[in-house]
Amino acid sequence: MQPAFSVIFLTTLIGMGQGLFLAVYTEQVYSVLNVVQTNSSDRFYGIASGVALVLLILGLIASVFHLGRPERAWRAAAMWRTSWLSREVIILPIVMGLVFLFGIVHFMSWNPVIMTFGQVEVRLSLIIGAFATLATFSLYIATGMIYACLKFLQEWHSPLTVINYLLLGSVSGFTMASVVSAYWQPELVSFFVGWSIVMLVFAFISRGASLIRNKRLRPKSTVQTAIGVRHNQIKQKSMGFMGGAMNTRDFFHGKTLFFLRSIKTIFLVLVFAVPLVLLIVALFKPSLTVLVPAMISMYLGLIAERWYFFAEGNHPQNIYYQSIA
Repeated sequence: MQPAFSVIFLTTLIGMGQGLFLAVYTEQVYSVLNVVQTNSSDRFYGIASGVALVLLILGLIASVFHLGRPERAWRAAAMWRTSWLSREVIILPIVMGLVFLFGIVHFMSWNPVIMTFGQVEVRLSLIIGAFATLATFSLYIATGMIYACLKFLQEWHSPLTVINYLLLGSVSGFTMASVVSAYWQPELVSFFVGWSIVMLVFAFISRGASLIRNKRLRPKSTVQTAIGVRHNQIKQKSMGFMGGAMNTRDFFHGKTLFFLRSIKTIFLVLVFAVPLVLLIVALFKPSLTVLVPAMISMYLGLIAERWYFFAEGNHPQNIYYQSIA
């Protein structure tokens, strides 16, 4: 398929925003349950939630550039019963609203105790965060299923697609949380860095599994099935067009095999290898000079990874339209 940078920025930015919120809420839950001993401030929670909200808004803005008629964007939600895209369009503003409420409750200190369980105080932000977490995971699933539900694109039609969207978004969010905490709440850096390393390992295993799976795929469609003629000897002499058309532009990336392999190597290095080394260093020497390069490397790598993901989707129509005698 032809990668669209508007969708690349949409999925990477909202994925990071969701992951950043999950990181902050995870730390709050651990703190409330006394699993970790921290002195997290409401100001930190509010600022981190604000950064997550900005990332979500930037992703939403990027999606507008993918629309031919932006004034009709509201129609994208009309098919919510059958379309994962419509569900994503509905869930995204819900996530944004809940993240905003979570952040403002902390930032303005409007965080009363709602109930108690023994020594555990359940505050308003904890309840809002629980609903936001459910919405966040729903958004990850909806975004991944947009592509995983397409049976005719074998490279995408796999549970690994959804898992990769979730893990890559989460690890980028936890890494961003490490950067934010290094500036506003240094004592939390080791918590977020530790989780980032764990998630990065799982994300590498999942993404590696999808690369191995896709390399072993064999096309289900042939020239015979593409044109509806079942004959053993068919030779294609033309792609059917004397000039370019939507079929030749939107369903094929037009890059060489060498270029694709280079992009794969680049994203494996930038998303996994470089950040892993820097995050391990940050465990012993937590500082912005280590964490910021890790975050930059990871995000640039995610752009390359998402480009490769879309380019890897081989539409069956390319059997006919991309062949030139």
